[in-house]
Amino acid sequence: MNASANNKNSGFFIRLLLPAAIVLFSACASVPEIKPAVWQSPVISYALSLQGVPYRYGKDSPEEGFDCSSFVRHVYEKQGIVLPRTVKDMALSLPKIKKNDVLSGDLVFFNTHGKAISHVGIYVNNDKFVHAPSRRTGRVLVSSLKNQYWHKHYIGARRPRRF
Repeated sequence: MNASANNKNSGFFIRLLLPAAIVLFSACASVPEIKPAVWQSPVISYALSLQGVPYRYGKDSPEEGFDCSSFVRHVYEKQGIVLPRTVKDMALSLPKIKKNDVLSGDLVFFNTHGKAISHVGIYVNNDKFVHAPSRRTGRVLVSSLKNQYWHKHYIGARRPRRF
């Protein structure tokens, strides 16, 4: 290829690619990066604020502590939504939802004691849920549905009336 042909090819690419590059880069510069916002409902914000409250079977206040169902019930009552007191009654009274359709604020249920339904938590997002697990852990905390224990014992989700 001679120098004249080389210059013609270079000119062609510059005329073709330079405007495309300008459009591409100017569009990128003028449009801010969009990051997904983590939307937190009042239910989730309040539930997360209770992390560290002690686990106490049969108790139902931040001052005395919570068991799993009293924690969930307390959080929802603060938003004006009344739920049954027991895990089983919560599960039986609320509509089932598919695992892939779980939204922030939905309730996640587990079989932890060989009973069909024995534990409940509030789904936060990204496979995380907040709950009052047991005397052993001793407090309200956030866990992952991907954790081997919780994954193995997961039995389903239910949706309270939306807030």
